[in-house]
Amino acid sequence: MKAERKSTQTVRREGPVAARPRTGSDPKLPAHASCPACGATYSEGRWTWSKAPKGAPEHECPACRRIRQRDAGGVVTLAGAFALAHRDEVIRIVKAREALQKANHPLERIIAIEPSGEELIVTTTEPHLANAIVHALGEAFKGECTLGRDERPLRAAWRR
Repeated sequence: MKAERKSTQTVRREGPVAARPRTGSDPKLPAHASCPACGATYSEGRWTWSKAPKGAPEHECPACRRIRQRDAGGVVTLAGAFALAHRDEVIRIVKAREALQKANHPLERIIAIEPSGEELIVTTTEPHLANAIVHALGEAFKGECTLGRDERPLRAAWRR
């Protein structure tokens, strides 16, 4: 009989689950559109990396707008002695998770990675990416993961 493996990753959730807020500020897009900044294409109700049809109008995608306005959908705080001592490795994992998410979801991007005292602050365009980053760091380096609930932007933390 195999021995059961115990996970050393701790995920703590705070508060009730929040409903995703509706912005209502986005105008109705045409059937097809192309973002002039990143090249993402709007088609059939979603943004993809597929090629835009000829003559598709240009329209800034929500991710590029959030990056320009620095309107974070998620904020990840990376803290602890390990995070500081292995800063380059931690940032590599963060960027690798962004690349993985962004490949299928063009709206999930990193806005900035900035030092703040003894911590690194990663801001993302979508809360799903913040969640994915915290879990990727937990899988790679263990440590303690904390996810906020009922917050906009989503606040997540990883400490080791």
